[in-house]
Amino acid sequence: MSDHGRADASDSWALSGLEEVSAEELLRRGIAENGRGRLRNARRILARALLSAGDDALRARISAPLAYAMGELGDASGAELLCRTALGLPELPPAIRGILSGQLGTLVLHRGGVDASLALFRTAVALVEDPAARANVLLNHGVALLQRRRLRECADEFAAAAELFAELGDAAGEAQARHNLGYTALLAGDLVLALTEMNAARDELGRESPMAAAISDLDRAEALREAGQLHESEELLEQAAHAFGRLRRPQTRGEAELQLAQTLLGHDPARAAQVAARAGQRFRALGSESWAVRADGVRLRALLAPTGDRTSTKPVPPELEAACARTSRKLSRFGFRVEARALGYVRDAALARSGHPPRRAPRLDPDDPLSVRVLAHEARAARSAALGRDADARRHAAEGIREVSAWQRSFGSLDILSSVAIHGSGVFAEGIAAGIRSGRPEVVFEWSEYARHFTQQVSPVRPPQDPRHAADLAQLRALRAEIGTADWADDSRVVALRRRVSERQWVGTSSTDGPPSLGLEEFRDLLDDDTVLLSYVYARGRLTCLVVPRTAPPALVDLSWRAVRDLRDGLHTELNAAAATHGGRAGRLIREALERRLARLSQALVEEPMRIASHARRVLITVPGELQGTPWGMLPALRGRVITNVRSASRWAHGSRVPFALQRAGFVVGPRVARGVEEAQSGARPWWIEAERRARGSGGDAVHVLADGAARVEHATALAEEVDVLHVVAHGRHSADSPLLSGFELADGTLFGYDIDAIAEAPDLVVLSACELGRSSVRWGEEAIGMARAWLHAGSRCVIAAPVTVADDVACELLSVMHEGLAARLDPAEALAAAAAETGHDSPFLCYGSGF
Repeated sequence: MSDHGRADASDSWALSGLEEVSAEELLRRGIAENGRGRLRNARRILARALLSAGDDALRARISAPLAYAMGELGDASGAELLCRTALGLPELPPAIRGILSGQLGTLVLHRGGVDASLALFRTAVALVEDPAARANVLLNHGVALLQRRRLRECADEFAAAAELFAELGDAAGEAQARHNLGYTALLAGDLVLALTEMNAARDELGRESPMAAAISDLDRAEALREAGQLHESEELLEQAAHAFGRLRRPQTRGEAELQLAQTLLGHDPARAAQVAARAGQRFRALGSESWAVRADGVRLRALLAPTGDRTSTKPVPPELEAACARTSRKLSRFGFRVEARALGYVRDAALARSGHPPRRAPRLDPDDPLSVRVLAHEARAARSAALGRDADARRHAAEGIREVSAWQRSFGSLDILSSVAIHGSGVFAEGIAAGIRSGRPEVVFEWSEYARHFTQQVSPVRPPQDPRHAADLAQLRALRAEIGTADWADDSRVVALRRRVSERQWVGTSSTDGPPSLGLEEFRDLLDDDTVLLSYVYARGRLTCLVVPRTAPPALVDLSWRAVRDLRDGLHTELNAAAATHGGRAGRLIREALERRLARLSQALVEEPMRIASHARRVLITVPGELQGTPWGMLPALRGRVITNVRSASRWAHGSRVPFALQRAGFVVGPRVARGVEEAQSGARPWWIEAERRARGSGGDAVHVLADGAARVEHATALAEEVDVLHVVAHGRHSADSPLLSGFELADGTLFGYDIDAIAEAPDLVVLSACELGRSSVRWGEEAIGMARAWLHAGSRCVIAAPVTVADDVACELLSVMHEGLAARLDPAEALAAAAAETGHDSPFLCYGSGF
């Protein structure tokens, strides 16, 4: 965390006539210039004041603000010498001694002398009585306490500072103290409180000065990193680093670069090493050796980081291992014991994966932050695996997952639930790999469910409607229409709005526990003879399918990941091309090539598992992120079968006990969809007929169609709360970088994934007859997020969507017939399969969630 004086970038100020100004007046002017951030002017004025001061007490009073300006401008050693010289003056009043001690404590803290700074701050707190000066001393004392993770004590200091600033009417000072309280909450693991406090303070800090705004963004970026929002964190940190560079604050710029390197560790270790090395060079040039050692630690962690699938086959060179030991000792000596342990855990895991497990298992400190505790569990699991103790490896990995899961239950927002999965990616990889090596179906099932259940263990509890949220989404719609290009989400205005919408969701959406995971035999007892589960699991280049029928023993089938990966490459392009040329002469050639690819993919992915369960007519599928977007219903070995891509086997088992009761249907038609109104009217007809059969004159109440100007976002979301089935016929696009900015076009703009959180009660079944809205973006391994997942998270039991473009006439004919089956009380997956058989259309439409 960084906490420096509030500042403004301007340095221009007339210095003429200072020779005739008294030292007292120069002191007043210098302090004012410090407050405005005009540090060079402040340094000149205060240096002049020091030369003209007539007594020691005045010299000491001048030395404190002059030392502040010198330190902020990079002359830390000169500033520290000035303070120590002033403190050596005889017969200083206690209040002045206290202020000097506080300023010296800040300087010592910045160069890493945490324990020495704490002693100086204790002196300052005891001696300083002036409310404004005391508030600042409390603020800085709290920052020093943070470095030692004495969280209760620092929270007390920040709260006392906030109260003093409020009494003084200093809104900026109060905001800084509140922001620091938020950072304390972050270190304590309360991410929601952290974001609440930081967001409340951000506007005031932004008004105060560019420096204060950049420091706020620096700490908020750390909160975003803990939330798994790595790309958003990187953007903020890069902006903050540039801002500190413009403000000529090399120390704080280095701190921003160090935070950026830590954020990059999770997904780009090569760049993380480069950024950390640059930060270390900057710190050493400033004489900040403790900060330089912290940068060394991050750089070494980056060099030890596993590859994307959490493997590391290359050996750890002896010189790298020795550098880790030296840096760990230095970190401990400087008081950064948590960072020393984190480096040790990463080193131990890397050694274990390279075939040289450490002799002793890493010790876990329960007071460490969650991210560091999980590293310890990962290192323990990797060591056990290297020693051939897979049961112990699974046990250690499970302990890490339980820690992450317990923390994750505090969130209800889909965005953050999906993102925080990054904290469990390492232990998941260790546990799943050990499970596959066991060769035991019940173990693989357990770990498959761990992975599926991880971000689906909770259901959201939404807050009341927030008019600010609605206004921000309306502005996003306007910007989407205004910009109109594929990269619209990169616009700075969109980025800022999305960040505000996301963070408001994180803070406002709580959760309740979802259904518990089942064991393999419990799950099998709930299957019928006609149903099979294909549970695909992936770990470290190895793809395995667990086949779970009711009438035969469960079996594990090893598949060729390389073959599957190569066949999936380019598959979406061929599917889109086939849809675009449907019915034309070129379309026949493209379709033939597509059929050959699908046949080979079916052979590589499905044929052997289905040979074991050839009798099964209904197929439950669970998939890792690596297989998201597979058009399962188009694979020859699965054609004609009833398929649903379930969120987890356990969640399906709990939900399957409640039959679908679909009676009211709503249709929304967006602009410029060929045959869109026809599709809606054809789909609505069987619902109207069925309602009239039940009660004459009730058809109008059972079916609603919104088209043309009536198909607005507000009307569509209101309709969603009234019906059991919502069918959207609209053009849409999946946003890979910002999945919840995926959406479909309505009369007044785009309905986003974020809009779904405004729906109080989601329909049981949602049909998305739109381009690509069955696609998901994979976040950190297992977890995927997109429009279909957003509806499921909101409470829908099933979503029917396609991961690629579907020809408008195919969608119209297929889905119209599907509604006949739905109105006749068929389950969604049954109705979709029957429609495919009747129309002859093999399409990428698939049931997500509980399709039967």
